Amino acid sequence: MDAFRSIPFEPRELKATPDVLERIYAASKLGIKGDALAFAAGLLPMEYRRLLALDRAASIAEAKGRADSEVEAAAVVRDAAMGGDSKAALALLTMLHDWMPKQQINVDIKSQISITAALQEAESRVIEGRVLQGERVALEAPEKASLAYTPETIYAEER
Repeated sequence: MDAFRSIPFEPRELKATPDVLERIYAASKLGIKGDALAFAAGLLPMEYRRLLALDRAASIAEAKGRADSEVEAAAVVRDAAMGGDSKAALALLTMLHDWMPKQQINVDIKSQISITAALQEAESRVIEGRVLQGERVALEAPEKASLAYTPETIYAEER
């Protein structure tokens, strides 16, 4: 019974070779990010982060891939907008020029609320005894509406 087996291990040499940089560029151009970008470039995530820290060329390859992808997409949208596609033109205006279409809201009010009618209705509810115990209500006209009464004070004034 072998309790220990020898596993041959040889550390990988980490260099930003033209092949590695090209794979980083290609993955970045497709929009891949983070650990997925590392795997797509044939690196482990830890190796990719170390490569970014040691060699500025790796981060330049990633940034260049993203920029080239954005240029291609922008060219497609612009060509479509210039060709008469209204949705593409709207997207171009919105994203590049911070243009927003006007928002219209139509509100039709068919009934009006009368404050005096609402106060009279509230007063009739209190007089008829339809107020819950402890509820505060305003009974006076609008100039005295800031004074609040409890049911106890209302009933005391009625007596």
